[in-house]
Amino acid sequence: MKNIKISSAQFEHKSGDKNYNLSVIDSLSKKAKQQGADIVAFHECSITGYTFARHLSKEQMLELAEFIPDGETISKLTQIAAKNNIVVLAGLFEKDKEDNLFKAYVCVDKNGLVAKFRKLHPFINPYLTPGNEYCVFDLCGWKCGILICYDNNIIENVRATKLLGADIIFMPHVTMCTPSTRPGAGFIDPKLWENREADPTSLRLEFDGMKGREWLMKWLPARAYDNAIYAVFSNAIGMDDDQLKNGCSMIIDPFGDVIAECRTLGDDITTATITADKLTKAGGYRYIKARRPELYKDIIGVSHKSEQKVVWLTADE
Repeated sequence: MKNIKISSAQFEHKSGDKNYNLSVIDSLSKKAKQQGADIVAFHECSITGYTFARHLSKEQMLELAEFIPDGETISKLTQIAAKNNIVVLAGLFEKDKEDNLFKAYVCVDKNGLVAKFRKLHPFINPYLTPGNEYCVFDLCGWKCGILICYDNNIIENVRATKLLGADIIFMPHVTMCTPSTRPGAGFIDPKLWENREADPTSLRLEFDGMKGREWLMKWLPARAYDNAIYAVFSNAIGMDDDQLKNGCSMIIDPFGDVIAECRTLGDDITTATITADKLTKAGGYRYIKARRPELYKDIIGVSHKSEQKVVWLTADE
């Protein structure tokens, strides 16, 4: 496999404003290409906005969602990819002809849709339907996968995507800076964002502390390390509805090392070179080879009732 360059982006989206969000995706895609990137990845629901959807009725969700690949957004992403000569990954709400709703993430090149993934564990709106399959596809000579936000917290999803052949997993998020049962978690005061130019230090301390990056670093590098993959993490920054998000979009290599990260307090991209040699040099490559599935296949595969509790969401509803 040849070396490729991937950019991970962060930006402050506008809720429900697809035209604005696509304009930012266009400009950041151009910037990524100027840095030599072959691929640029944006966050979950980067096209539609995210947290505001918790208030929407099914009728409003259907109005916001699109058919894929026949909707207008895929056409516009194709134009962006062609104009900038770059592969673009971005997220939106999807609907089908039976009015089922999904959280989707798409990969688009100059010729149109390359891949589509439906989030396996959606929760932001009660009318969303979970996806029911993994997604592994060829991109620039590499095997790639997609898992959206909460999907990555269930470790079996990452391992399954790796075992299906993925060496790069795109992990779009809108995460951090929300309450949970973990000590130190919680919302960040939006006034810090409003005052970021005069006082960036106070905001950075919150963004990088236990409400934000320190929590992320407890688990995200392990997903890359354990599975010998490149993890491309993309996250929103700024106000997402009434919640502040901290960005820190990054790329982690198979050793679990952060090789590129956005540190700007605003819209930005970060770019890293992806090389094949790390895939087999990393410890996870050996660990996967050493597995003994006969010991635990019946344990891991046993049926159970799936539960998903999101404290910051359920506490307010």
